[in-house]
Amino acid sequence: MRFVVTGAAGFIGSHLCDRLIEEGHEVVGLDNFITGSWQNIVHLLGHPRFEFREHDVTQPFDVEGEVHGVFHLASPASPAMYLRYPIETLRVGSLGTENALLLALKRGARFLLASTSECYGDPLEHPQKETYWGNVNPVGPRSCYDESKRFAEALTMAYHRRYGLKTTIARIFNTYGPRMQLNDGRVVPAFIDQALSGRPLTVYGDGSQTRSFCYVADLVDGLYRLIFADEPYPVNLGNPEEMTILEFARLIQALTGNQVGIVFVPLPEDDPKRRQPDITKARELLGWQPRTPVKEGLRLTIEYFRALRTGAAQQPSTRE
Repeated sequence: MRFVVTGAAGFIGSHLCDRLIEEGHEVVGLDNFITGSWQNIVHLLGHPRFEFREHDVTQPFDVEGEVHGVFHLASPASPAMYLRYPIETLRVGSLGTENALLLALKRGARFLLASTSECYGDPLEHPQKETYWGNVNPVGPRSCYDESKRFAEALTMAYHRRYGLKTTIARIFNTYGPRMQLNDGRVVPAFIDQALSGRPLTVYGDGSQTRSFCYVADLVDGLYRLIFADEPYPVNLGNPEEMTILEFARLIQALTGNQVGIVFVPLPEDDPKRRQPDITKARELLGWQPRTPVKEGLRLTIEYFRALRTGAAQQPSTRE
């Protein structure tokens, strides 16, 4: 089968390309490198079943020939990046999503939207089920990302209802693993970088806010299963094992041997207090659940970042 992946040079997108190639499929990857990196896909360049096109998907595009599925992952996804690129984030969630949907419609392909748990905002329901409508500030600093994804979900459902397009929506919860960028503002690379540098870990608030961390290989397995499922409505993909940020910081200290301490700073505006997916639907529909224990996934991720520091691996660098 032949798949198109937007955001192919991103953290999750590049791992998805790997999985599709490993499964024997052909992949056409697109990225404009606002937040993606050549280093994430350099190992695929020249592969006979991988084609890459540098393109901004907010501009019209076409992929000639047979296309069986379109994975739309293009978007800044970390707070540091979508706060830096708010207009671009809104455009890729709106114009970019429609261009990807138009390609799927033209080629008769399945379509998967990579949405986000941020659609739930600062949730009043816990854990979050797909039927929960969310508690989102539509004019806050994070709204450029939250509302772009909420709009993208609505647009995806509109194409499904009007044209009968086979679509599905993945609501992705916190995901981590190799190829994350050190400077993307997310908690995993920030903590690991601080720990390996012998600095205290920076915890926002009192650290009682919770997150659920899913290893990237498990998340990609969920995406791969989901695109073949006949389920148009959102499906949560994430790890239901909830832990506080303070617990997470101490775990990383233990795994890295960092005993310097923890520094507490004020919470950012609209930072969710609790975040935990209900993955009952994914278990029943896809037979999916995370398989990688958090300690094992962190060990692999720490090894990756250690290799970056010693030069054994290269830190992805974006192109603007």
